[in-house]
Amino acid sequence: MIKLRFVQSLLFFTAICVFLPKIAARGGHSDYIQPGDGNASFHGTARHLFAQEEKRPSVELTRGYMTNADLEKAMKDFTKRCSKISRLYSIGKSVNGFPLWVIEISDRPGEIEAEPAFKYIGNVHGDEPVGRELLLRLANWICDNYEKDPLAKLIVENVHLHILPSLNPDGFSVRRRNNANNVDLNRDFPDQFFLINEDLSLRQPETTAIMNWLREIRFTASATLHGGALVANFPWDGTEDKRKYYYGCPDDQTFRFLASLYSKSHRNMSFSIEFEDGITNGASWYPIYGGMQDWNYIHGGCFELTLEISDNKWPRASELPTIWEYNRKSMLNLVASLVKTGVHGRIFSLDQGKPLPGLVVVKGINYTVKAHQAYADYHRLLEPGKIYEVTASSPGYKPKTTTVWLGENAVTADFILIPEASYGGKLLRSSCDCSYGQPLLLTRFFTETNNGITFALVVVVAFLFFLLQRRVRSNLWKQRQSSRRSITV
Repeated sequence: MIKLRFVQSLLFFTAICVFLPKIAARGGHSDYIQPGDGNASFHGTARHLFAQEEKRPSVELTRGYMTNADLEKAMKDFTKRCSKISRLYSIGKSVNGFPLWVIEISDRPGEIEAEPAFKYIGNVHGDEPVGRELLLRLANWICDNYEKDPLAKLIVENVHLHILPSLNPDGFSVRRRNNANNVDLNRDFPDQFFLINEDLSLRQPETTAIMNWLREIRFTASATLHGGALVANFPWDGTEDKRKYYYGCPDDQTFRFLASLYSKSHRNMSFSIEFEDGITNGASWYPIYGGMQDWNYIHGGCFELTLEISDNKWPRASELPTIWEYNRKSMLNLVASLVKTGVHGRIFSLDQGKPLPGLVVVKGINYTVKAHQAYADYHRLLEPGKIYEVTASSPGYKPKTTTVWLGENAVTADFILIPEASYGGKLLRSSCDCSYGQPLLLTRFFTETNNGITFALVVVVAFLFFLLQRRVRSNLWKQRQSSRRSITV
């Protein structure tokens, strides 16, 4: 009798292990490293340690989806049809040599402007093709509607939107998760907690292309589109001790706001039973290491979400129009949030009124945003409905701080920094061209004239300073919204 019960119990638990469904949207629970595992288990093995082979979708399911050749042709046709607001370029090639094509959408594509940039990436995993289909639909919808739809017009005129429909064309072509080298691209990035993926000779070309992309373009925010669940995932994706629990990054509240914006704009994501409000912290769901999302935030200055947009990883093509309609508003609202909320502005030098590359920090948040090298514009995403103390700084200049009440609309806060004075009373030269001699000439002239002339010159200089401030304000980017409050400090 005892043996019989033992055999029954063994069969029961075996059945559970066999038939228990896998959660494999971001990578599956095989990514969860049990407490007590040594760090050595990560070294040099992360790319394959976390791989999870799944049954490939049938050829029947692929009917109605664009092949890689179809996708390439569709992107080229799009940029011809919508040439006024788009351009096509490649950030590199896959293992098998297929170009990683990107569409940029803007009223001035290919130009550098004092505007935020957003990127969408699809098909990170080869067996999750819904994202690549939706991203082409997004591009076409914007092209068809930007002259008549306010949201599409806002995006085209105020954001540089970059769309990479397929990061893993090789995996897609064989209907498998990993790339042609059998590497999960969402486990191939350097990790903040463990020394994995540091060997450049093992880094995949698709991963390298993404990393180089972020060095060339300063993205404010981004999102990758995945399948297998319905939730908006935000950092951190892992934990220091490898355990599963909520582990927020410094901008946790801002990420929760962005994730909620997507979820609540979606047809039914926010009604999720599994995920409260349709959002989740990555480490709370299940920890992963070497992910793209955390790397973007740490090394790229880019706020990235991982969006699970379909419960079914490879639904029938006939379902794509419905999935698009469910996600369309969310996808648009997330991009538009770059200009509809947050604190934005530029940093100038008082001595010349020129753009001044610098840093922007918010009190209480351990994260630094860099202003653009050329235009010195910054775009600081923050949760609305709070008061923030924002400080701008640059080497050789005194930092300035302003208090901002961030309501429903974005706030513009421009900073005019004053050069620091050395102990000898002379102005320290900054990294910008500050070789003008006029201030010294004026000071010398003041000492050699009578008081009446000096007083007149002081009035003139004060008036010129007033004009300088007006000129600085007028140099702000052309897309400033009429509803946005403006501050100059």
